[in-house]
Amino acid sequence: MIKLKLKTLAPLALLLAAVPAAALQPLPLLDDEATEAEEEDEHWVLLKGGDVYTGTGALLRKADVLCRDGKIAEIGYDLYAPEEAEVMEISGYRVYPGLVALESRGLFGGSGSLKDSVDPFNESMTYAVASGITTAVNGSEIGKLNRGRLEDVLVKRGTFVGLSYSISNPSGRGSLRDKLEAAAAYLRTYREWQVQVRSNKDLKEPKKSGVDSNVLAVLEGKARALFSSDDQQDLVGIARLAQEYGFRPVIKGCREGWIVADELGRAGAFAIIEARDRRSKNEALVRPGGSSIENAAILHQHGVQVAVLPGSTGISLGGIVGRDIMHMPTEAAFAVRGGLPEDAAIASMTTIPARLLGLGHRLGTIEEGKDADLIVTDGDLLHYRTFVQWALVGGRVVYDKEAELYFAHIRPRPDGELAPESPVDPGEDDVVEPPAEEPEEEPAEEPSEGSGDAPTEDPTEPPPAEGGSGEGTEEGPADDPAD
Repeated sequence: MIKLKLKTLAPLALLLAAVPAAALQPLPLLDDEATEAEEEDEHWVLLKGGDVYTGTGALLRKADVLCRDGKIAEIGYDLYAPEEAEVMEISGYRVYPGLVALESRGLFGGSGSLKDSVDPFNESMTYAVASGITTAVNGSEIGKLNRGRLEDVLVKRGTFVGLSYSISNPSGRGSLRDKLEAAAAYLRTYREWQVQVRSNKDLKEPKKSGVDSNVLAVLEGKARALFSSDDQQDLVGIARLAQEYGFRPVIKGCREGWIVADELGRAGAFAIIEARDRRSKNEALVRPGGSSIENAAILHQHGVQVAVLPGSTGISLGGIVGRDIMHMPTEAAFAVRGGLPEDAAIASMTTIPARLLGLGHRLGTIEEGKDADLIVTDGDLLHYRTFVQWALVGGRVVYDKEAELYFAHIRPRPDGELAPESPVDPGEDDVVEPPAEEPEEEPAEEPSEGSGDAPTEDPTEPPPAEGGSGEGTEEGPADDPAD
């Protein structure tokens, strides 16, 4: 038996101790093995043959949308998809970007932070995705209606800063001006410091003492200033304040915006309006006032970016039908009735809200690289009879009309095919099928010559006159043969 002395083992122990711990770890997978593992985890969905309304101005008839791992991978025709891809044949249906609600109440089920209190199986979330909403603002947070899952819900925090600037509150107007002036002065000092510190490294950064952090975030472009205002005088004041301090205001309400649309357009304002809002003019004033169904159209014509929001931001199954968050497309349709172009009406629920939230790079349009938040409808999105057939969030189907209890019984999809060959928008005259042809009656058989059967006399015909041929007419008697 070989005996090793301690002096012999000591150098070996020192050598092993010098080896890094990372070198003792198992070897990583080869490139081919790692690639195969990644491909197994990939999730592919192919929407095949639908009319794709991209939201960028393009309409692709009978096109395909390929989604990979929650993102839109490719848009085109006859796209290749892996064998494991989920293929949805949607010929005859329409594909739109998922709708974005700038305010909501109760859609996520909880009352706290979206990180801790989401109920992904609550009824309100089901109703919301059934109406086409895939992203919504909940308090100060933005979340996705990722129904059935707790992952990938929270998207962003802190987009809007609520401010007030009204002639009915002079002290509030003065306070806001002071805060804006202090923040603007700090920014000027800070920019000067950024230039000077390049040559003098010992200069200290200016202090933010006395500067309101929310107002500073607005002037820095990190947050958007949100005002709630309807009166035309307040709207003009907000527009001029924004131009003075260099920010773009977001105005919720904006009922009398149609009167001062030129001022709002010059300020680069955004407007969140309720198209069906009705308020009579104050008859004590001579100037124009009150609401107008043309409000959205006039604002749009003057360069104001318009987003729509119903009067109620929660799910309501009682009271006045069609005024809750489920009927956001109907709200946009009323704006169209007032003259707003249809593409602008769709953008008021998709592109513009996404832009307002700082998520235009991810949401609002159907483009390669953006989130695969899509809805598939059986007709024009702005028509009140249109149903959302499928809703996808992150490339995963979160709603299927036929698989739910709420609307499956209303105009169910035909068996054996997903869509009719020729799409017909809801509300148009139904296609009338030609009536079934009635079988022709077989003609009566005429007796053959020489059969011996005498023809049957019609008892209703009068007998022939005596001595005549029976071929006389009503005009007169037959000629007398004696003549």
